[in-house]
Amino acid sequence: MPRQIFQLKISLAGVRPPVWRRVLVPGGYTLDRLHRVVQHAMGWRDCHLHSFEIEGRQYGEPDPDGELALRDELDVRLDAVLGKGSRFHYTYDFGDWWEHDLVVEDACAADPDERYPSCLDGERACPPEDVGGPAGYQALLAALVDPTHPGHREARDRVGDRFDPAAFDAGRAGTLLRRLC
Repeated sequence: MPRQIFQLKISLAGVRPPVWRRVLVPGGYTLDRLHRVVQHAMGWRDCHLHSFEIEGRQYGEPDPDGELALRDELDVRLDAVLGKGSRFHYTYDFGDWWEHDLVVEDACAADPDERYPSCLDGERACPPEDVGGPAGYQALLAALVDPTHPGHREARDRVGDRFDPAAFDAGRAGTLLRRLC
């Protein structure tokens, strides 16, 4: 029987214009591997805590102090908790609180000539780390596009000259996914 592949759409909540990715991942992946897929597809650097919420249950890295009631993401396969049409959430950076809405758009048999995971499509660059969540990112974007904005120089210094909020390269994201996940 061929491996099952899930087509997921990952959308960053609370950000306009929308930032999203469409990826293909094996259904046999555990949630910790999906975490790495989300990180590399979106463009995050994996420097903060994260969690998944699926049907009201929280999953992530177990908290050694027991303060966070998270089920161990290493123990949960996607195909055991998700199916076509499933919707769930991924939160990254509990300070900035980046929420991602995920939907399983399709489930199909793996193509034996394809390597997984892969990135099919997406739009817009991922926000920089530690920018203050969706509100901070909106403020950064406003300062970047207006050279007369009092925070323009600081915003440009923060992200550098190469940051383009409209840019996204699905091919590059796919290469990172295959190399790092």
